[in-house]
Amino acid sequence: MPKITDAKVLIISTNGFEQSELEFPRDQLRAKGAEVHVASLDGKSIKGWEGSDWGREAEADLKIADADPTQYDALVIPGGQINPDLLRVEDSVIALVRAFAKQGKAIAAICHGPWVLIEADIVAGREMTGYPSIRTDLKNAGARVMDEPVACDSAIITSRNPDDLKAFVSKIVEEIEEGRHNQKAA
Repeated sequence: MPKITDAKVLIISTNGFEQSELEFPRDQLRAKGAEVHVASLDGKSIKGWEGSDWGREAEADLKIADADPTQYDALVIPGGQINPDLLRVEDSVIALVRAFAKQGKAIAAICHGPWVLIEADIVAGREMTGYPSIRTDLKNAGARVMDEPVACDSAIITSRNPDDLKAFVSKIVEEIEEGRHNQKAA
């Protein structure tokens, strides 16, 4: 069985990510021994959103288009309204999400992050959650929507908001350590 200390995790984001939803998983997964890379659209640092204003920058390690899904064990998509809305219109992002799903690897999205999963067409028939304002979007895309801190269906992990971050990261670790999963068609 894989161990978190041997895992490589990719976080994809652009400007406007919810500050805690990138920083907490990145820092906690690193503290548990995983190698964590952050990929942005242009490979440059990105700026978070905290409260009602811009927050801190996060360094990027690579461009999303250059990320090789075969080199990672899990994909994490932070929320906020801005970040996933910008990511879901990028072909490179959708192709990457679909590649992770096809390979049966863990994909974790929090808050508005599941918008990207909807665009990648990998939510139908799955138990999922998300920020209250996107639950109708999830339902319309065929997900079975729950109001729980974390939902997981065939290694697709979703959470509602920053209050769920501890449960979110715990489930990411659990799914990585379970290894690859048989995914529903992507």
